[in-house]
Amino acid sequence: MTSIARKVSAYFVVKNAAQAIEFYSRAFGAKEIFRMTDPSDGRIGHAELRFGETLMMLADEYPDFGALSPDTIGGSPVTFHIDTVSTDAAVAQAVSAGATLLRPAADQSFGERVAQVLDPYGHRWMLSQTIEQVTPEEMQKRWNAGASA
Repeated sequence: MTSIARKVSAYFVVKNAAQAIEFYSRAFGAKEIFRMTDPSDGRIGHAELRFGETLMMLADEYPDFGALSPDTIGGSPVTFHIDTVSTDAAVAQAVSAGATLLRPAADQSFGERVAQVLDPYGHRWMLSQTIEQVTPEEMQKRWNAGASA
């Protein structure tokens, strides 16, 4: 079967998108590409942000279209992953901007230093830094060894 996808981008919904854009700029260094503002009420109907090499899209809630934020629906099962140069620096920057630390930075058996934060808009972010190149076979071996310990 031929893939129909050229790329995948996240499109997330928040309450108060204008404030969220400011937060993502401060916390993660996101750059706003553009936004479209609803002329009827001032909500952001669509914005595009660049997080490093990744384009992400964002909008205010539009309940009539089923566009609801994690706050409205009681959380989100999705976690965004950011490949960082330094997990510790990324955590400090995100927390300084208003994120809540969920899991402090720790080295993992799969070769990454990982932390997790929650942004003020209900989205979780995994901040990760590669500290060791580990093959998938070695990852499984380490996981198996840790489970039997």
